[in-house]
Amino acid sequence: MYSYEKPYWEAGRTVCGIDEAGRGPLAGPVCAAAVILDPNDPIEGLNDSKKLTEKKREFLFEEIKKRALAYGIAFADEKEIDEINILRATYLAMNRAYEGMGVSPDAALVDGNRDPGLPCGETQCIVKGDAKSASIAAASILAKVTRDRYMVELAKKYPEYLFEVHKGYPTKKHTEVILEIGPSPVHRRSFLKKILAKKNDER
Repeated sequence: MYSYEKPYWEAGRTVCGIDEAGRGPLAGPVCAAAVILDPNDPIEGLNDSKKLTEKKREFLFEEIKKRALAYGIAFADEKEIDEINILRATYLAMNRAYEGMGVSPDAALVDGNRDPGLPCGETQCIVKGDAKSASIAAASILAKVTRDRYMVELAKKYPEYLFEVHKGYPTKKHTEVILEIGPSPVHRRSFLKKILAKKNDER
């Protein structure tokens, strides 16, 4: 998990990992995180956040925040997603998270195959990077736990949508509620076109 970081560390260079959570949901923000891990304090158990139990993610979330050299976590909300599209909103969140670290590393490891345009000297895109790079895995954990907690808070405001259960993802139950009572203010309108078209067809 540290094979991508080691060449940078051995050259005395700093490197951060960047990942996002929440590109696919019908509601709520996309969340991104950037993390600079300490080469002298490796964190055991880092992996793709989706492969970890909720309990393990929560434990690692606190460990990363405590032991990383720097980190940043940021959102792009549903209105921004509708306005500029999910891909560009994801890049916006990634840039905000990068800036939120408060320091500029020499390089960035980014999950995926597209460069989000970071103000960084070197960016390396890694497909399925959250399962290959400890830094990206750490970022994926920070992003997922932060977004999940945010959706649980939104559930208190909009209890009928059960955000605490599905976190805004397009489950059968979630879609049924949208069809029954319509979208909430935090739904991504650009993601609901097919669902709402289906509702109109049934009328």
